[in-house]
Amino acid sequence: MDLAPLALFLPACFALNMAPGPNNLLSVSNATRYGYRTSCLAGLGRLLAFAGMIALASAGLAVVLQTSELLFYGIKILGAAYLFYLAYQLWRADPRQVETATSKVGLWALARQEFLVAAGNPKAILIFTAFLPQFVVPGQPITAQFALLGAMFLALEWVAINAYAYMGLHMRRWFAEPKGKRLFNRCCAGLLSAAAAVLLTARRA
Repeated sequence: MDLAPLALFLPACFALNMAPGPNNLLSVSNATRYGYRTSCLAGLGRLLAFAGMIALASAGLAVVLQTSELLFYGIKILGAAYLFYLAYQLWRADPRQVETATSKVGLWALARQEFLVAAGNPKAILIFTAFLPQFVVPGQPITAQFALLGAMFLALEWVAINAYAYMGLHMRRWFAEPKGKRLFNRCCAGLLSAAAAVLLTARRA
């Protein structure tokens, strides 16, 4: 693959990865509640969802989502409902409870959360459908180019996961007291609810 498209792709892609969104907010919240390492490992669930979306876009199956209004709105409503559910959990969380996620079950649950939040956003697969093809060079193998661009996207997404988790780790020190924890949890709950509301207004491209 030529270097010129990659030189344009990398900064544009990284801007998408670092943009505040439900998954990045989840990384901050998880790091604040459970620690940096756990938050990063939970982010693997998000990478799995995005890898599946990239594979769908590469295979051309994403056109089904673009053309099926029922499927698009179904995924959108389910995704927004799950965000509202997470927001409710954070709002009701007991700040006096010492929360850990060192057990395998706890980590799997957090990774599943990341996966469902990513998979529940139909706009994500549309981004892969509309964004990645712009950097595919005509006349060269499509699958290989999608694989390379997808791998770069996932690598930069992993950087974003670590960056937001690191941010949450420092916020953990600021909100060490129960009153501060409650304030932070409810702020995150409000932001997740806002993200859900924005998702409900999303329309097909």
